[in-house]
Amino acid sequence: MLVYEEKKNINHFLGDIMTDSKKLKIYQLKDLENIPQLKVLSQEELFNIKVVANVLPFRVNNYVIEELIDWSNIPDDPIFHLTFMQKDMLSSKQFNKMADAINKGLGKQELKEVANEIRHELNPHPAGQLTANIPFMDDEPVQGIQHKYRETVLVFPTGGQTCHAYCTFCFRWAQFVGNNDMQFATDESKKFQEYLMNNKQITDVLFTGGDPMVMSYLKLKAYLEPLLEPEFDHIKNIRIGTKSLSYWPYRYVTDKDADDLLELFDKIMSKGKHLAIMAHFSHYKELETEVVKRAIRRLRNVGVKIRTQSPVIKHVNDTSQVWEKMWQQQVNLGLIPYYMFIERNTGAKNYFEVPIAKVFEIYREAFKSVSGLSRTARGPVMSAMPGKIVIEGIAEINNEKVFVLNFLQARNPDWVKRPFFASYDSKATWFNELVPAFGEEEFFFEEELSDILSEKRERFIENFL
Repeated sequence: MLVYEEKKNINHFLGDIMTDSKKLKIYQLKDLENIPQLKVLSQEELFNIKVVANVLPFRVNNYVIEELIDWSNIPDDPIFHLTFMQKDMLSSKQFNKMADAINKGLGKQELKEVANEIRHELNPHPAGQLTANIPFMDDEPVQGIQHKYRETVLVFPTGGQTCHAYCTFCFRWAQFVGNNDMQFATDESKKFQEYLMNNKQITDVLFTGGDPMVMSYLKLKAYLEPLLEPEFDHIKNIRIGTKSLSYWPYRYVTDKDADDLLELFDKIMSKGKHLAIMAHFSHYKELETEVVKRAIRRLRNVGVKIRTQSPVIKHVNDTSQVWEKMWQQQVNLGLIPYYMFIERNTGAKNYFEVPIAKVFEIYREAFKSVSGLSRTARGPVMSAMPGKIVIEGIAEINNEKVFVLNFLQARNPDWVKRPFFASYDSKATWFNELVPAFGEEEFFFEEELSDILSEKRERFIENFL
């Protein structure tokens, strides 16, 4: 690994000029009173956080608290909204229900039962994650993976079903609330590897969670290294979906196995695989610390490609100026803007959602203000039941104002890049609120989608219920 050794010397030099390393310290619901920065809040504000954090998962760390949040700008700081619960993340009925349970002094199990009642009202598995995306092999479900699009399989490693900190808007929040019936994770049989071997049309494997980068080097190696064997030659691209660069960049710089991790990444690429970090950056503030810049340099020094993505989130990044600045900074650091998403219809969506029409304007204004190097960002995109639907534009056709839509990915690849139209709706925030334009009864794909989903639901009911 001569190339890696040369790069490692550079990385060690960068490490030498680092400030002192930081040890990860996690704060959860039970630790709220131990976060000194929260003393800027009133008792009522602190109680509100506790109420919502009994329903939606809460987890933050010392890096986010000490280096990302501007505590002189509370409650308006975007990273504060990104990581700390706000009262309006639940409806008033839901909030009062949980608050009453806490004030009555109910026990842990009783509080959990109240929380679960509320959680099931929050669409814990949007876009058919639970019923429509689980593949089967030998008439049995393959645990811990999703296969929605022909070329790409999502793998949920058991050890990666948490994060360095939780995003309050997270569309996979159900993974983290301790309910087994809401959680995806691989079993220990490595059956998912057999599934990959038997499906040669799969070219991309995306390790996701949670966050795979909470795993140690040795645990990551156990998942990644087998894909370098000849029986996986059809797997060309390995992706890792992670928020670690935002929430714990020390993972790549001063964590005890950081060098081993980079050596593993170098080995993967030396075997001819493309390795991409799918980095979740929601605000430009996450790009501004010295440690994240060093982490990015270390990854790029060994040839890892870093692509960036985030939804548009009210209270966090719902202006074109934020996106323009974020994309420009990403390109300056050598990152590739990849997706602007629309916030999914789950969890605290009512608090974070932005109308589709406004998201498109945010995208268009930011897109037209940056150079071509930033225009790799595709969007705005909805990861909906039928596939990844992009808003191509807003137009007037035959005297009707419409959204121009397209599939970037679809359950049936033949749907991709076939433009279709929805009647313009200034208030709609998700695809299921749109109706076909020009008096059409349904979108072109709906009958086939219904057949696909019916078959998948039957298999799900047969094998899970």
